[in-house]
Amino acid sequence: MARIRLECRNVTKRFAAARKGGPPVTAVADLNFTIGDGEVVSLIGPSGCGKSTLLNMGSGLDPASDGEVLIDGEKVTGPNAHVAFMLQKDLLLPWRNIRENVEFGLEIRGRPAAERRAVALDLLAKCRLPAFADHYPHQLSGGMRQRAALARTLAVDPAVLLMDEPFSALDAQTKMVLQQDLARMLAETGKTALFVTHDLVEAIALSDRVLVMSQRPGRIIEEIPVDIPGRGNPMERRKSPRLGPYVARLMELLHIDETLA
Repeated sequence: MARIRLECRNVTKRFAAARKGGPPVTAVADLNFTIGDGEVVSLIGPSGCGKSTLLNMGSGLDPASDGEVLIDGEKVTGPNAHVAFMLQKDLLLPWRNIRENVEFGLEIRGRPAAERRAVALDLLAKCRLPAFADHYPHQLSGGMRQRAALARTLAVDPAVLLMDEPFSALDAQTKMVLQQDLARMLAETGKTALFVTHDLVEAIALSDRVLVMSQRPGRIIEEIPVDIPGRGNPMERRKSPRLGPYVARLMELLHIDETLA
């Protein structure tokens, strides 16, 4: 059995009411799941069901109200050096060039300059950005910036990657190219990832399993193993005739047909 990297045990998150005296808002309730070493798991569900809240708890940015989130068997009580978080926005520092942006996490951790530079240049090459190491964020396209953000995320060698719709702001073609880059790099490095998305095809193309959440308070209502060859090659998965039934099942669980009616 693969080592468990990320685990949620009876996790509930409540927020204070927006108005004084009102009842607290329960964002997620009684979440229980595990993610093994090297697994890529996508999390989908309706808007407002607590997907980003779950990532915030996994990264240590926000504590659980009840239950436990564990990384490598240790309870998450604050920001965790074993976890890296990639968001919808690249958040590259505009005053640093791309290589320096990729080095940033290693710099905070006190790694020597020569080591930081070597790691950054290696990752930029893998992300197909070797010629742009000395460029600044404003000189890159949106897709290139997200590739740089991916390199920065991987530079600190995290045990777990938490990814909150990192490609949602990109056009369809660029999005598919970056999905391919991400899948290849996750396969090469054997990293564990929890990937939040609203894109049903993206979830199936990238993942070993898909976890489906209910309306708020978010609960896991179904776990779907993806039995299509080639998790490291989402382009091939997109072409598979086996893709359609997975999409149909996700649409059924999310009541998409009813929403569009």
